[in-house]
Order: sequence, then structure tokens, then C-alpha cells
Amino acid sequence: MLEAIILAVLQGLTEFIPVSSSAHLILFPWFFNWEGAVNTLSFDIALHFGTLISLLFYFRNDWIRLLKTARKKDGMLWKIIIATIPAGTAGVLMHDWIEQNRSPVLIIFTLCLVSVLMILSERNYAGSRRAGIENISLKNALFIGIAQAFALVPGVSRSGITIVAGLSKGLKRADAAKFSFLLGTPAVAGASLLEAKNLIGSDNLEIDIFMAGIIISAVTGYFVIKYLILFLQNHSLRPFAYYRFLVAFVIIISIWSGAAG
Repeated sequence: MLEAIILAVLQGLTEFIPVSSSAHLILFPWFFNWEGAVNTLSFDIALHFGTLISLLFYFRNDWIRLLKTARKKDGMLWKIIIATIPAGTAGVLMHDWIEQNRSPVLIIFTLCLVSVLMILSERNYAGSRRAGIENISLKNALFIGIAQAFALVPGVSRSGITIVAGLSKGLKRADAAKFSFLLGTPAVAGASLLEAKNLIGSDNLEIDIFMAGIIISAVTGYFVIKYLILFLQNHSLRPFAYYRFLVAFVIIISIWSGAAG
């Protein structure tokens, strides 16, 4: 239960902060040798369901407004739906690959790669005119959606890669983050439903651990969304990029120490 609580708090923090929740959920059990229910993709999905709840609750008014504009063919709702297709398709096709590729070595590469992209996007940020989320085009929304598909690879970070994609298309940081979160809602919901069918009827499902994970990740995630958007109004992505480099370095040292031992 303690392991589940730690991972739930970690999920709530890292699902929205662009440091990769999947990487942290894989690395903590690996680093501390945690086994059992907490070290499974099913538990990861349960935690993602918790952060889905936080997304729906935090942006509930936005979703109500979006649903009211469903008849507008060029409305934001349809842009989100179309931009969700790449990640949804990739999720179905790559499900087994994702389950089998949870290697710390892969995470080192993806952590560093997206960190470099964050730093490069920030170099072009200052001095350029930036648009709000209401000005995003269908073409740019689809581009961000394609970027989101790459987040299925552990270590990439869904929020990280989609915020970077949003910045590359001229969005303000806070607006790029908001669109990232709105876009991530159906993606996370789809992943949760896809995995839910594997949980129904399972003899190994530990209800208390899974429920604790869902509730704690939901509460943590809600506050992280709120304060991250405020943070990005006046601060860059660089601190998150440097943190990702640090995590990659720790993994390298841990692997080297284990090999040397």
C-alpha cells in the first residue's frame, strides 16, 4: 500500500509536469526492486485513470463549452478529436510493444532527446509573437496530435512533447500546456478503457491498492495542473529539461554500479 501511495503521488506530479510519468512509474519499482501489482502496466493505467479524473474536473467548464460548440465544424472540439486520432491509432497498434519495452536504457535516450527539444524550443521563444489557444489551426492541432503519439514511448512525456510541439507552432507556453491537457483527456480515457477490459474478472486485482492509487493520483494531479499553468505563464521549460538530464544521469550511474557490482 505504501508503494502504491508513493507511485500515485508520483503519477499526479509527473503526468502533467513534462518529465514523463511513465518513466518514473517504471524507474521507481526498478530502482527499489518493488514487485507485485504496483510494478505492472495495469497499475500504471489505474493511476492514469486517476489523473484523467483530475483533468475532467479541472477543465469541466471548458469541456462544457466545447461540447456546446460541437455543431461548428471548425470548432475546438473537432480539432481535439482529429488530433487525438494519431495517438489512439498508435496506442492500439503498439499496445503489446509498450508492454514489453519498459527498459531503463530506452528511457535514458528518450529523456535526453526530449530535453534537447525543450531547450531548443525555448531558444526560439523569446521575442517572437505568440498566439493563444483559440487561434490554433486544425493543421497545427493535428501536428501536436502526431507529437502526442510519440509519448507512448516511455520517457518521452506526453505533456512535454505536446507542449514543445505547441511552442513550435507559435503558442504561448500556458496555452500550449492547456491544449496539451485538453488533448490528453481523450487519449488517457482511451488508454484506460483499452486496459480496463484486461482488468475485469482478474483474480489478481487488488482493489484497495488500485483504488488508493486512483484517488491519490487524482487529487495530486488536480493541484499540479493548476500550478503548472500558472508557472508557465512566466517561466520556461528549462528547469524540467535539466531535471530530465539529471534523471537520465542517475539511471546511467545505477546501471553502471549494478554492472560493476
